[in-house]
Amino acid sequence: MVKIAPSLLSADFSRLAEEVRRVEEAGADLLHMDVMDGRFVPNITFGPLVLEALKAHTRLEMDVHLMIVEPERYLADFRQAGAATLTVHAEACAHLHRVVHQIKELGARAGVALNPHTPLDVLDYVLGDLDQVLIMSVNPGFGGQRFIPAAVEKIRALRNRAAEAGLRLDIEVDGGINPETAPLVTKAGANLLVAGSAVFGQRDVAEAMAALRRAAANA
Repeated sequence: MVKIAPSLLSADFSRLAEEVRRVEEAGADLLHMDVMDGRFVPNITFGPLVLEALKAHTRLEMDVHLMIVEPERYLADFRQAGAATLTVHAEACAHLHRVVHQIKELGARAGVALNPHTPLDVLDYVLGDLDQVLIMSVNPGFGGQRFIPAAVEKIRALRNRAAEAGLRLDIEVDGGINPETAPLVTKAGANLLVAGSAVFGQRDVAEAMAALRRAAANA
């Protein structure tokens, strides 16, 4: 089943708790939090204190995407604040295997994100340890970007690798997801769709998510 994870990066920051409740009531499966540090990516967004505050307003799991350098320094803080999944960028980790196992030791689901230019080969020796892989279909750092079509083949290749290895792996895709691109990525093998402006930018968020589900089902 395809799951929808609204991205808080596209929410109204002046009323985040209300936005969280709104998408939960509208049927979101989980919430995606993009953490940016102004170094790995240009923008600065959320920290553990914001995550902890929002967890008081929702029962949804928090899917935390760490777009930061030295993520290993902050894993425990985000886990303690309420992260269910911690996803780090392969490009930001000098010792990726160590970081993945640090996440697992904290009791969180472990994910690795790959930028559009990063090949799947960097996952060769950690794929069996992962719960999910996040394929970036835009360059990280800004919401509202246009989908990069090359992500489709990357998702397909990853799904094939997981199937050949007998792995139950969630493949998440983030960037430019809307009713036009959703069927492309789900047909290729993605089962977790991060949607920002396609959800929060719409007046009726319930219908927006329903439209994404219908598009994915038609893949």
